[in-house]
Amino acid sequence: MSFAHTEIVNLDYAASTPLRLSAIDAQREYDNGPLAGVNPNSLHSLGRAAAQKLEGCRRSLAQTLGQSVRPSEVIFTGGGTEANAMALLGIAEGARQSNKQRTRVLISAIEHDSMLDNIPLLHAAGFTTDLILPNSHGVIEAKTLASMMDDSVALVSVMLANNETGAVQPIADLAACAHEHGAYFHTDAIQGFLHVPLDIDSLGIDALSLAGHKIGGPVGVGALYLKTRTPFRPRIFGGGQEAGRRPGTQDLRQIIALTAAASELYPNVAHDFARLTELSNALYDRLVKHPLIRATIGEYRKVDHLPGIVSITVDNFDSEDLILQLDARGFEVSAGSACTSGNQDASHVLLAMGIPRNRALGSLRISFDDRIDPASLDRFCSCLFELIGEPHAGC
Repeated sequence: MSFAHTEIVNLDYAASTPLRLSAIDAQREYDNGPLAGVNPNSLHSLGRAAAQKLEGCRRSLAQTLGQSVRPSEVIFTGGGTEANAMALLGIAEGARQSNKQRTRVLISAIEHDSMLDNIPLLHAAGFTTDLILPNSHGVIEAKTLASMMDDSVALVSVMLANNETGAVQPIADLAACAHEHGAYFHTDAIQGFLHVPLDIDSLGIDALSLAGHKIGGPVGVGALYLKTRTPFRPRIFGGGQEAGRRPGTQDLRQIIALTAAASELYPNVAHDFARLTELSNALYDRLVKHPLIRATIGEYRKVDHLPGIVSITVDNFDSEDLILQLDARGFEVSAGSACTSGNQDASHVLLAMGIPRNRALGSLRISFDDRIDPASLDRFCSCLFELIGEPHAGC
């Protein structure tokens, strides 16, 4: 397909983002340097130099998570999905090894499929699971979690920010609730990492997942933060890399690029958060003036939400039709998670929030990051209104 005669505006950054120049430059420097293709586990001089570079990346990435984070607590993975599966299965089994009564896992009903689709593996391993339901704004409340906790819970997992609605969760309160009952707490921060200010100490969590391609780094690389002394049982073996927690030769090229992107974003998180929150709220303000459009999270100015994700439903319209018509006009948006784009049913996230199925089938997610041109958001609004009918006078 040729895009030569159409100006494409990518508003699907929640699915994946273009590489930042810092990441591209880091990859180019690697490709042109003596460490290109060198295994960082080899004993020769180049191998030791590659290992030194790898550990430097580990230190840099640890610093973006909090001043108290140790480099040894960062495990490099092949992406966010792998990091999530490692945490879910590895911590649950590790906790049960320490205490055989720990046989329950609590997972929020709004998690990404990389969490929910692994529930059958937990069942096969002898665990029981329960889903934590959100409120109507898409937020998991501490009182809801507290009502489900007991001394049989091994692990609680709730994402930092939802990848479809953008709703930011009260992770510190949820983690404290889990710890009161001796359970461990993991958060999927893949969508929120370096898009909202975060600090491991403030969150009080035991594990956190992140991915490179959500911040302008490469696809196929991520990391799992695993707090020291958090019980963890590896699920696969062979090679002993990453202190035996994740076997397989590390992709140093991708890790270097991930670290470069993270190091670029980290100093500007607070500034970008404020700017993008303003842009997101302004976009919400304009969109919801249309009588057919509603924000999925309700009163968006009163709900903590991820800047750069605007989640709406359009009454009497189907998501797929709107996405294709917007695409033909040069605007790339989605209905929700790109990982489930082939699923024609309504979003499990919106249904869990209590949004009626017929309304959820008309959902749209508009997403962007600090590289957005605000004028393109204005053009998007005009295009969407043209498709669904201009708002009434006075809107």
